[in-house]
Amino acid sequence: MSAQAPIAFAARESKEVIEEGLQFAPKFDDQGLIPAFAVDADSGAPLMLAYMNEQSLKMTLELGQAVYWSRSRNQLWHKGATSGEFQVIVDIRTDCDQDALVLRVKQQGGGCCHTKRATCFYRVVKTVGGEALLEPIPC
Repeated sequence: MSAQAPIAFAARESKEVIEEGLQFAPKFDDQGLIPAFAVDADSGAPLMLAYMNEQSLKMTLELGQAVYWSRSRNQLWHKGATSGEFQVIVDIRTDCDQDALVLRVKQQGGGCCHTKRATCFYRVVKTVGGEALLEPIPC
């Protein structure tokens, strides 16, 4: 069995390549990160928002499971490695200028949130009398 070639991203050389081309040329921010929004592949329900750096994005593509960059711990975070709540990649989509990702995933385990909920988005913002309040969403 031969080793797989390392994943390489395309150069961000022109607007045509970035917006219309078929080469993946992700744009990482000043901290080397790109936002990655995970949604349930079947229902489209929002699961979580995290960030990836170049290494975690390449690992995600190689493993077929979500690997993020933890900004709070300043380290790679293979989602589910300790909790069993893996995110199996169905596909990854990028926006027109390739600076944001949507990961369509099959969520494994009990949920995706560290609060043990099915989603990290379990509250909705409402305004009441000029005040912004949070209202729980049944999960």
